[in-house]
Amino acid sequence: MRIGKIKFLFTALIFLMACGNAESQKKDNIEVKSNYQPVGKKIGGVNFTAPSRAIDSSWTGPLQQINANWVALVPYAYSRASEPNVYYEGDRQYWGESLNGIKVNIQQAHAAGLKVMIKPHVWLRGGWIGDFDLDTEEQWKIWEADYEKYIMLFAKLAAQENAEMICIGTEYRNAAKKRPQFWIKLAQDIRKIYLGKLTYCANWDDYTDVKFWKALDYVGMSGYFPLSDAQTPAIEDLEKAWKPVKEQLKSFATKEGRPILFTEYGYRSMDQAAWRSWEMEYQERPVNNIAQANAYEALYKSLWSEKWFAGGFAWKWYSSFRRIDPENNHDWTPQNKKAQEVMKAYYGK
Repeated sequence: MRIGKIKFLFTALIFLMACGNAESQKKDNIEVKSNYQPVGKKIGGVNFTAPSRAIDSSWTGPLQQINANWVALVPYAYSRASEPNVYYEGDRQYWGESLNGIKVNIQQAHAAGLKVMIKPHVWLRGGWIGDFDLDTEEQWKIWEADYEKYIMLFAKLAAQENAEMICIGTEYRNAAKKRPQFWIKLAQDIRKIYLGKLTYCANWDDYTDVKFWKALDYVGMSGYFPLSDAQTPAIEDLEKAWKPVKEQLKSFATKEGRPILFTEYGYRSMDQAAWRSWEMEYQERPVNNIAQANAYEALYKSLWSEKWFAGGFAWKWYSSFRRIDPENNHDWTPQNKKAQEVMKAYYGK
């Protein structure tokens, strides 16, 4: 899906509204249970939006309240179109994207009874990372070396901090299709130092083109399947739209011998929430919390009981949740919205 860069920029634009520093965290303080034991058997997680400054552990309290059992930490890097380099600049990243910030957040999550997926994500300046492509073998070799260096930073950190999963790449449509042996070797090299689970995040429309799933533990993907262009789609209609998608996913999981994991899923709280939301990212759309909640409900009703479906990580979740006004926010987050209660119910099953 063409939302890698868009998601990053949109996050930056509303960051002051949604993510606070340690000072504001104190105002948002919710008790963090030290004996929290999630009841859900599926992976019920969120993609945590990295804060710019250091935060205390109070961000984990709201995740306990919605019965979450996993959190994905997303340290962004970036590339430029037609250039082979991957830039991850530790001293210029948000605190929550730095090695130290990720380390602290892992420790905070573990102390709160949450498991952790580290999900490095490269965004492409001027486009979507799925369109990233190079012309020569020499360029691809430079990219492979840069990308491996970036990923191995977090593989080593994951091993040190016992993070439970690593997503080795996100939405690299061309790179995944053209360089399968690189990804296989990368997974092998990671396994030499890391004992946790591995996945990769394909896009919803190209996961069948990925040829290295057997080197991983899960078939991961961004589960943004467009289902209905209705302004407020009914849950029943969305369930019908899920049926053919569900059969395709089941068939593919059986073929690969790996469960399906939505490394990202979610819907904006706006009209046509279950359609192609990424194409309307910068449009002023009417807030529609019912549409978002219906889309969440239909996804859970369609997939959550399936044995071949491992669960997923909702896009996205902020540390400073009280700044999110559900009546004036059409962002992807379910926080403070009707969708949050739907998520809580299914994550608690």
